Amino acid sequence: MLAFIIYKFILVLIVFLISLGIAAYSTYGERKIAAFLQDRMGPSKAGPYGLLQPIADGVKMFMKEEIIPDVSNKWLFILGPCIAMFTACMTGVVIPWGRPLIIGGETYALQITDINIGILYVFGVVSMGVYGIMIGGWASNNKYSLLGAIRASAQMISYEVAMGMSIIALVMTTGTISLSEIAAQQDHGMWNVIKQPLGFLIFITCAFAECNRAPFDLPECETELVGGYHTEYSSMKLGFYLFAEYINMFISSAVISTLYFGGYNMPFINELGLANNVLSILGVVFLFAKIIFFIFFFMWIRWTLPRFRYDQLMDLGWKKLIPLSIFNILLTGAIMIAKDLL
Repeated sequence: MLAFIIYKFILVLIVFLISLGIAAYSTYGERKIAAFLQDRMGPSKAGPYGLLQPIADGVKMFMKEEIIPDVSNKWLFILGPCIAMFTACMTGVVIPWGRPLIIGGETYALQITDINIGILYVFGVVSMGVYGIMIGGWASNNKYSLLGAIRASAQMISYEVAMGMSIIALVMTTGTISLSEIAAQQDHGMWNVIKQPLGFLIFITCAFAECNRAPFDLPECETELVGGYHTEYSSMKLGFYLFAEYINMFISSAVISTLYFGGYNMPFINELGLANNVLSILGVVFLFAKIIFFIFFFMWIRWTLPRFRYDQLMDLGWKKLIPLSIFNILLTGAIMIAKDLL
């Protein structure tokens, strides 16, 4: 039991540190990608090629003055970014990062916890993240922060409906809501993106909205709301909100890779006759390669498409994506019935 607890603690620590590391260097990557798309340099002063810029930014966040407005609700003002960061970190515990490792005759799963309601857990934790934004915006006692928080809550709740309905079609196809089983099913067969292309498009669009990424970044639209829901935040409390956004982007990329792109699986990898532990390590590498691609895709879209108006954003969610997700469920059911009849 002690060995099991130590193993789980080490796994949690590794996933937490990787999440923080990827979130930190996603800021560097985004600034470099933006610079490339806009024909400029980007970070280049802190370390070679600017590689130490995330560390410099982190030190700056810790060293900046902590400001809590006198008119704010101080306890809720502090609680908001804590909830946002906590829910962002908690989502990754059900993601299967690779095949189990076999060491000394013992099997070690590269998944913090394998629960049979993995998808429901992800949706439950993600839906709690809106409280961090809503509480922070309301507790600031600032009209721009409150407007940003209201926008965020309406946007996230609206797009969660379409995202959940897009997953229903995937569950109908796979017959399970366990992330580990969904990943395992794609080992010897087609990736789910081939079976559910429309569901994937709906899911990734909703993921942009859930992460408040452009063109869905209306809750922090600087041209209208100064800084949105975190206008009054400074120092590491602001850093928590920014880190939570990038961790959510990392976890969303991991969930998309697991649900639709085979997770840690790669085509024809089993035909190479490699040892189990080698396959496991390669699986982790393949999964992170997919995650990095989707993080790049998130950034590419941000610096390519203009921001929606708020009425356009809500129309897309309620009048386009939800009807499309309902159509996808009906189409999936019809195809399954046709296959049974044939």
